[in-house]
Amino acid sequence: MNSLNVKKDDMVVVISGKDKGKKGKILAAFPSKGRVMVQGANMVVRHRKPRKQGQPGGRIEHEGTIDASKVMLVCPKCGKATRAAHAFVGEKKVRVCKKCGKNID
Repeated sequence: MNSLNVKKDDMVVVISGKDKGKKGKILAAFPSKGRVMVQGANMVVRHRKPRKQGQPGGRIEHEGTIDASKVMLVCPKCGKATRAAHAFVGEKKVRVCKKCGKNID
């Protein structure tokens, strides 16, 4: 099992690929695969047939997964893209911004 430096609901910026520079919230994280789903990034199109009455068909666009190494955490305090350091606050291990030193969790 791989561990990720980002979690669900974290704000991240895409640092490489076709969506480079886009900011978005992590909708889902898949640590075993090392991938994350970022809001508004890596949009994929599925052609769907309506299966039930009232269900829409056609081209459905939704987010695909991207590799976790292609995203960088955005610090909620300073607003900059940063790597996460780890520190202990009491008995609890938390993520800390490398740029401003504030607690991210």
